[in-house]
Amino acid sequence: MPTPQALIGTWRRFGPLGPVYEILSAGGKLTGGDRAMRIRVVESGEELDYRLSEILEDPRDR
Repeated sequence: MPTPQALIGTWRRFGPLGPVYEILSAGGKLTGGDRAMRIRVVESGEELDYRLSEILEDPRDR
């Protein structure tokens, strides 16, 4: 499993057909051992926090 730092600057997609997002930074630890990651949705430019566990389930892009 890649470290949160290794994912920064990579691109993923929300599911097989969803919009592409870029992983911007690693955030704090969440309950249950998960971690928050800051992402930017390419289509909208929106930045939001997203769980690392969900990122790892999303397909890579580019």
